[in-house]
Amino acid sequence: MSRLIELRTAVLAHNDDLASALRADLLAAGTVAVNLLSSPGSGKTALLERLMTTAVGQGLPVAALTGDLATENDARRLQRSGAPVRQVVTDGLCHLEADLVRDHLSGWLPSGTRLLLVENVGNLVCPASYDLGESLRVVLASVTEGEDKPVKYPTAYRWADVVVLTKIDLAEACAFDEQAFLAAVRDVRGDVEVLRTSARTGEGVDALLARLRRTADEVLGGAVP
Repeated sequence: MSRLIELRTAVLAHNDDLASALRADLLAAGTVAVNLLSSPGSGKTALLERLMTTAVGQGLPVAALTGDLATENDARRLQRSGAPVRQVVTDGLCHLEADLVRDHLSGWLPSGTRLLLVENVGNLVCPASYDLGESLRVVLASVTEGEDKPVKYPTAYRWADVVVLTKIDLAEACAFDEQAFLAAVRDVRGDVEVLRTSARTGEGVDALLARLRRTADEVLGGAVP
């Protein structure tokens, strides 16, 4: 067991080094990366499509890298936004790693991109341990998943900068207890910001995009177009 722990520690340390270098390169190019984590079925891709469509409409230079074990279905959906999108097929790997992100960005990421949205593989376990060179980490949870996700997957929520509640248009039909969910979030992550969204109605999309813009402004040290 100690040998396994040593190997895992070494792997994570190597990933952290690559992620730090990637983050520095992205920021030097004027790009802020956002790592989006969630379990499967949270509505992450639908929300991203609506978010990116809004960003394109506002003239914000945005691009997306989307990870999945197989298929390029998510990339095709996100391309409908009109923004540049690239798929990462992990061939069974349950999370993205910094080297995968770096390699897929090389020679592809358009110059002038301000926001790079990295849609991680649908999983709240493995992805939580891997820095991808992001400047902001967003964890999404849908009302259809129940209220206890934060305490069941504490690592993912503990490192979140923003928590996004999705599919709020279904909250009443699911008998979702939002206060219980918020209490679970606070139990794990204290006063982390929580945003409510619906990809179907568009509620909360502008607020989420404004939050991402603000992060880019703060990190890059200047107004984002």
